[in-house]
Amino acid sequence: MAGAGGRAGRSVRAMITGPLSRVFALNPAGLNWHRGVAVLDAMLVPLIVFWAIGYEQYLLSALFGLLFAGLEDPGGTFAHRASYIALFGLAGAGLTALAFGIGAVAWGWLVLAVFAVTVVAGLAVVFGVHRFVAAALLNLWFVVALALAANLHHHTRVTSHAWAQALAWAGGSALWIAAAFTGWLIRGRGVRPAPIAEIPGSTSRRGLTRPVAGFALIRAAAVAGASALAFGLDLPHGYWIPIAAMVAMKPSLEQSALVAAQRLVGALLGAVLAALLLLVAAGEHGLRLFATTRGLEAVALVLFMHGAATRFFNYALYCAAIAAGVLILVDLPQPSHYAAEGYRVLWTLCGVAIGLLTVLLAGLLAKPSAKGPPQSG
Repeated sequence: MAGAGGRAGRSVRAMITGPLSRVFALNPAGLNWHRGVAVLDAMLVPLIVFWAIGYEQYLLSALFGLLFAGLEDPGGTFAHRASYIALFGLAGAGLTALAFGIGAVAWGWLVLAVFAVTVVAGLAVVFGVHRFVAAALLNLWFVVALALAANLHHHTRVTSHAWAQALAWAGGSALWIAAAFTGWLIRGRGVRPAPIAEIPGSTSRRGLTRPVAGFALIRAAAVAGASALAFGLDLPHGYWIPIAAMVAMKPSLEQSALVAAQRLVGALLGAVLAALLLLVAAGEHGLRLFATTRGLEAVALVLFMHGAATRFFNYALYCAAIAAGVLILVDLPQPSHYAAEGYRVLWTLCGVAIGLLTVLLAGLLAKPSAKGPPQSG
């Protein structure tokens, strides 16, 4: 009997530790601190600029414009890179203006906008994998921008203009073009590879299949439904639901169950980390609150640096770092307290659950012969 009990215990431990070991499996060759430090160096520019001029409410737009432009840099000749990043920056600026322009309108319009943008992003796969990755990044930023717009709208002491947010995003993209130009001059004006070489660069078109279209619609409905819960019920810190759902969901049919699990675990870990860090500002006032806020903004940049460095070291850690950085910057204008941290973690669990259900439902659409784009985001 004792032997049977021991075998049962080992079996249970194996069932628990086996999946966790796969989720947190490390790839030492994928660790790239040079990339992470380069991202941090570039992000320090808008951080210091907005600290100096006193308009920190525009910092997140500039940071994401810079970060996503770097992720989408296709490499090649400088003229090709500059034109591609400029178009990407203009598209992002347009979505930024839309998000902050409708942030104060009725919640139904917000849900409709999220659904439309997510559908278009999902169908962008027909224009090639690289453009699909670009659309997925812009889709994620649109959800984050809506959350930030709703947050700032409820914060009466902070004024935010849609045109200024769009300009901040465009400025971040332009800053990456300037950095690419500087590197191009230093390295001899030759053809340069993509800075994030692991992101697919294919632009070959493919047909729009029923599974791909169905997955795009299901994913858009899930993100829109999460947004409806957040904005329609006016939940405190409810925008953590669509952000968590967006981070947790895989963007394509082809991604494995392991990648989906890493997204889910990473989204939850990032939310818990952000909640704990935001708790540092609880009860602070005056100069101490100002210093704590500046410190948390710097911590968010360090988290982005770790995300850039660990993107192919471990996907769960990457998702955790990016999610924590985003959520910290989105919620910095809001006072923090223990009840707020409870809401943040609770809504994250709800968003992760929505993402999990969407992944399971999308799996029913997948067929052995279906081919979708590789992972992104």
